Amino acid sequence: MEKTDVLIVGAGISGVGAACHVKQNCPQKSFVVVEAREAIGGTWDLFRYPGIRSDSDMYTMGYRFKPWIGDKALADGDSIRNYICAAASENAVSEHIRTGHRVTAAQWDSERASWQVDILQVATGDTIQIESRYLYLCTGYYDYEHPYKPAFSGSEAFSGIIVHPQHWPEDLDYAGKNVVVVGSGATAVTMVPAMADKAAHVTMLQRTPTYILSVKAVDAMSTFLRGYLPDRVSYHLTRWKNILTGMLVYQICTRRPEWAKAYVRKGLVALLGEDYDIDRHFKPDYDPWDQRLCMVPDGDLFHAINDGKAAVVTDRIDHFTATGLALQSGARLDADIVVTATGLTIKLFDGIGLTVDGEPVVIPDKTIYRGMMLSGVPNMAFTVGYTNASWTLKADLVAGFFTRVINFMDAHGYRQCCPHDHSGEEHTEPMMTLQSGYVLRAASDFPHEGKKAPWKMYQNYILDKLTFKFASLTDGTMEFG
Repeated sequence: MEKTDVLIVGAGISGVGAACHVKQNCPQKSFVVVEAREAIGGTWDLFRYPGIRSDSDMYTMGYRFKPWIGDKALADGDSIRNYICAAASENAVSEHIRTGHRVTAAQWDSERASWQVDILQVATGDTIQIESRYLYLCTGYYDYEHPYKPAFSGSEAFSGIIVHPQHWPEDLDYAGKNVVVVGSGATAVTMVPAMADKAAHVTMLQRTPTYILSVKAVDAMSTFLRGYLPDRVSYHLTRWKNILTGMLVYQICTRRPEWAKAYVRKGLVALLGEDYDIDRHFKPDYDPWDQRLCMVPDGDLFHAINDGKAAVVTDRIDHFTATGLALQSGARLDADIVVTATGLTIKLFDGIGLTVDGEPVVIPDKTIYRGMMLSGVPNMAFTVGYTNASWTLKADLVAGFFTRVINFMDAHGYRQCCPHDHSGEEHTEPMMTLQSGYVLRAASDFPHEGKKAPWKMYQNYILDKLTFKFASLTDGTMEFG
């Protein structure tokens, strides 16, 4: 059986980042990265729909150790994938990545103080095993094979094409076609203006509105600083500016929601005009950051609406017809193509079956330690990013903390670490509290968080940064042996 010190599962933005941290911080450790798909990049290799781009600025979504030097703050999918590949190459981790290898199960053995991991070689169907002292899950949190597809009455009668963005056909020609995009989240607001230039017309059909902010496509501060300072310096200054700005916006939205609503509405009036029915189409019935805010670069969605190339309809689907959609209001939408941007299906840890000394790990029964480990599960970490900021901010912190734990164990001769909750408190809060549909549908599958550290996820980068760097590892919560 092959042996390694650290087995990283997933070669997306989290997994490649984790590998770089292990390489940099634990140079004495061997590591392997396994990826189920045939390419690295994760989300940014999977999604190929028109306009695919980040929904966070790249100065905070980029790695701490690799400056983002592109012009666009909200980068397109190809640029992000190339950035991830470049990080892997520059940090000499590419040769450690094995694509087409899917982890199906992992068994912890306390006597051996290691994980025995079952891995399916996708191309051949063979199963191999790797023994690893540490298991590091960077699988994201949604199902790559099965997006969320609600049942629509009469869809079989539709004579056009129905497609989900997660499985976008490479040869789909929408030029000159009438397109209806069902949904109002980040995917929908990205696709609509991207398709509007070629399609005859694009309609975004939403059940309920979403808060949408127009942001500058190019960060003016970054552009200015790069004219005078080295890339690394300008990157980190812009990064901290955006971190602090994002935290300020979040605090205003959650502490002064009425002020935030008024600010968003004022921006929409400036873009769409006083005569547009903003309250119907862009006034949600929840407070900002109960669900994630959507950002559009330079107001591209609103410009497409003003140009007559796109429209927003707020209604519910009653049923499909042969030529489009019949809505509950009685209205009808003609369509050649219907895009169901209806969301994701959450699948924690890619569905890997975990056992500890023969006992299955029941994830909903576990409590999260520092947002990155599970109570009672030894030598295992995972990455789940922030819900109110860029994913990679948290991924970088988790990787830094986990490598800190590994080095601490080496220095003291320990073979295993495991967080244990001895507080006696009942933890019933799910790890994600967003009110988005994809979160609510999966809430019963989540592990739980506590009311205070180290069991609470604070969704606060600065607090986490200080805690992950300076918090004692021997506080009685993490047990070493």
